[in-house]
Amino acid sequence: MFGLKKKEKHIKEITDANWAEFINGDTDLALVDIWAPWCGPCRVIGPVVEELADEYVDKAVIGKLNADENSKPREFRVSGIPTLLFFKKGKLVDRIVGAQPKNSIKAKLDQYLTH
Repeated sequence: MFGLKKKEKHIKEITDANWAEFINGDTDLALVDIWAPWCGPCRVIGPVVEELADEYVDKAVIGKLNADENSKPREFRVSGIPTLLFFKKGKLVDRIVGAQPKNSIKAKLDQYLTH
């Protein structure tokens, strides 16, 4: 295994403490994956969100927020997880509730990148 570099991950860990830094008016597009470790569908969608973070590294900021450890999900009236929140210039513009295929999430990202 010598000579192999570990692939850098571009997914951000979001908390209540760093929320403002992550979701601010300077960030053109941000995606927040609200999840919990005990949630089966969250474990299914987690790797997809990580792949998208790598693919969209220069286009969008993508991160994960643990619903059990943070209060932000209540502020955004998240009642089921996984929930994906899409922010454009700091404003919530869309959400996806439940595990969705990668192409559905990618289509939303692309939609908000072009508008």
